[in-house]
Amino acid sequence: MDQDEHNEGVAADAELAAAIMKRNFRPSLIRTEAWEGYVFADIEIKIKESAEYYGAVLWPSAMVLCYFLDTHRDEFNLTDKNIVELGAGTGLVTIVTSLLGAKVTSTDLPNILSNLRYNVTRNTRGRCRHEPHVTELSWGKELEERFPRATCRYDYIIAADVVYSHPYLHELLETFIHLSSENTVILWAMRFRLEPENRFVDTFQKHFHLQELYDLPSLRIKLYSARKRTPTQH
Repeated sequence: MDQDEHNEGVAADAELAAAIMKRNFRPSLIRTEAWEGYVFADIEIKIKESAEYYGAVLWPSAMVLCYFLDTHRDEFNLTDKNIVELGAGTGLVTIVTSLLGAKVTSTDLPNILSNLRYNVTRNTRGRCRHEPHVTELSWGKELEERFPRATCRYDYIIAADVVYSHPYLHELLETFIHLSSENTVILWAMRFRLEPENRFVDTFQKHFHLQELYDLPSLRIKLYSARKRTPTQH
């Protein structure tokens, strides 16, 4: 890559990152309840974070994924599609995909669900074709019992910032594999921080075909789509 191409890439990254982050706004007045505002699917969305839990804070990867889906509605038409979100956190991605017409199952750990349900309900009630379903999912645990392959068929698995230096990366991969069929598309936004992220991507590619949709060096975030490999493709 020559210097001109490099400069063009840096400028494009900065422009896209700025457009994504502009979707966030803060209330102009001090209110009794603290919330952050976002604009996706032509709707103002109010998100309450929970500082008590790491998983109940909204990270930029969620905004990257929401922006992509909001600006690629023709290519990724979510109307009536079955979606499961892993590590839904504050619920922004669940809310946006629901507003875009999907049937969404939103999952996270038990201690996250109360705040997740609150955000999802306040932003989707009366606005969506399909009411989103919020439920517990501990990666790698009781997968067939809670999400039987025979009946839980998903068009998309979506995930934002689920890969970081935690001890459950093997269980996360196991969950991706269990929930995927040969026709499932995974949309996964990831912020690169430490070496475990790189190792997880390498392991993930042994089981899935991976395509890079966005690369945003200024945010250290990449957005991927993925499809499950067939046994002959390993």
